[in-house]
Amino acid sequence: MADTSTAPDSILEAGTTAPDFTLKATPDQSLSLSELKGNPVVLVFYPADWSQVCGDELAVFNQSLPLLQEYGAVLLGISVDSAWSHQAFKESRKLGYDLLADYNPKGAVSKEYGAYDEQAGCSKRALFVVDADGVISWSYLSPMAINPGVNGVLDALEALKNKNA
Repeated sequence: MADTSTAPDSILEAGTTAPDFTLKATPDQSLSLSELKGNPVVLVFYPADWSQVCGDELAVFNQSLPLLQEYGAVLLGISVDSAWSHQAFKESRKLGYDLLADYNPKGAVSKEYGAYDEQAGCSKRALFVVDADGVISWSYLSPMAINPGVNGVLDALEALKNKNA
């Protein structure tokens, strides 16, 4: 059987309405994508807290937070780790944005976005820019071992800004 876990066409594409979700941002607080309508939202799906590549990727996004905010964008990290793990990871890395727990049922939101690796049991490394109306304007799937950086997201936000200008 062919491995399709990193097939480029497996994630939702631009022009698709972003599936709404409600996930735990802390052990006792939830956040819904629909709450953020009116702002662009950057969704960073990643495999796991505490892994080196994920830590590096989330640190790059944290350093780029002021640039993302210039576009009015809200940044959210999503993985199948628990809200407790996210809370400890966020505090240890001093991250200035929410990490959402796609924990129970495991990977349900990642699956809706085509960003779940059944074989590995975790989220794929996928990026989405959702426009103010809740439509995906850009998406990208990176190999698990590669930090995709933030440049593609910034280019997508710039294109969205120019489109709306």
